Amino acid sequence: MFPYERTFPKLDESVFLASGSKVIGDVEIGKNSSVWYNTVVRGDVNFIRIGEMTNVQDCSMLHVTNQRFPLVIGNKVTIGHSVTLHGCVLKDLCLIGMNAVVLDGALVEEKAMVAAGAVIRPGFIVPTGKLAAGVPAKIVRDLTEEEMEEFEKSANRYIKYTETTVDSLIDFLNKKEPK
Repeated sequence: MFPYERTFPKLDESVFLASGSKVIGDVEIGKNSSVWYNTVVRGDVNFIRIGEMTNVQDCSMLHVTNQRFPLVIGNKVTIGHSVTLHGCVLKDLCLIGMNAVVLDGALVEEKAMVAAGAVIRPGFIVPTGKLAAGVPAKIVRDLTEEEMEEFEKSANRYIKYTETTVDSLIDFLNKKEPK
């Protein structure tokens, strides 16, 4: 973690930061959230807020736009590997697929999904219960109830992954054999 212009990140004590992750500047991260390997959360020229039980997976890049677009992420959000989020808003219980890009001023509403590899253009809205896919992304279909239920399950799985990762690290540091 690093300050930017004397502003330090504020993380709940339960937040997990994996090795290689960087959290910089005006960033707040809520209870039981996780930031995985080699992810950058850069709140330098605007603020970043990440809610509770949200997971930001490996090699993702989270950034903001100077004086225009902060980055706000809700609770129980799953952000896949190598995602780029830039000055956008993600509401609660949504899922952003691997290698997706969500740009300035875009909004992903609650229980919405962005497909892997999609590019959400500036100002685009992904409505509740919809799937956005493509480059540039468009709304391609309604999500099923089962798909929307999976969002909460994904958030809970990442809490378990965090617990297992921390336990494994503690065992390693204490030179114990894996369970």
